[in-house]
Amino acid sequence: MRIVHSIVELRQQLASAQHPAFVPTMGNLHAGHIALIAQAKPLGDCTVASIFVNRLQFLPHEDFDSYPRTWERDCAQLQAAGCDVLFAPREHDLYPEPQTFKVHADPVLADILEGHFRPGFFTGLSTVVMKLFMAVFAGKAQGTAVFGKKDYQQLMVIRQMVRQFALPIEITSGATCRAADGLALSSRNGYLSETERAEALHLSLALRTLGRDALASANGLAQHLPQLEAQAMQALTARGWKPDYLTVRRRSDLQAPQAGDDLVVLGAARLGDTRLIDNLEV
Repeated sequence: MRIVHSIVELRQQLASAQHPAFVPTMGNLHAGHIALIAQAKPLGDCTVASIFVNRLQFLPHEDFDSYPRTWERDCAQLQAAGCDVLFAPREHDLYPEPQTFKVHADPVLADILEGHFRPGFFTGLSTVVMKLFMAVFAGKAQGTAVFGKKDYQQLMVIRQMVRQFALPIEITSGATCRAADGLALSSRNGYLSETERAEALHLSLALRTLGRDALASANGLAQHLPQLEAQAMQALTARGWKPDYLTVRRRSDLQAPQAGDDLVVLGAARLGDTRLIDNLEV
């Protein structure tokens, strides 16, 4: 595996690649990231991963400085997984000057759910992903990028961005990887105490219950959904969580569902000092 830090070095490494397959990450890798690498490998002629903790998508009170950075372990995992090129830019490599040009996602999609509770997050995300795409795929006739479904809204924002900018990139999704007890794998799980780790499973259980209740109310979904969501929030709050949202949405655009729509249940809640997100398609 070749490790490069600058965009110039990256493009030199990819000069002979016709169809790179790319997995962007913020590091602190777990089995879910490695599954995305495995998924990407047969989709291109060069497998590329990136590690970059992007300041633009953190709010001032969030954990940019303390976000776990596990460089040596990450490199070992990527090499074992068969990654060909690791792009690990330093901040001045990706942002050599203040980033005054930014990508603003469609507010109908980006200002709800995560975007409502983390204003500006999807602008920072879209901007860095566009820069990474330009670094990896510039001059290529086609490419593939793989994103996990755990960040469901993020996946939809990136797909819309690629479609509207007519980028020659296929966006492929990877299933959420879970621990044996069902907890969605996340880099932030490492923040949890032993007691919190045992409790953390209840987020996915709450989503599963909400999804089951929504399906049981399919014919009167629009009428009953506010009450079902409120009950789910109250039940999680009673366990000591601070939920931002537990909600049922239409899979196609994350808007309020109607009877007959394909559904996804999404949630974000804080357990102690750690904010966790999860989702389930039902």
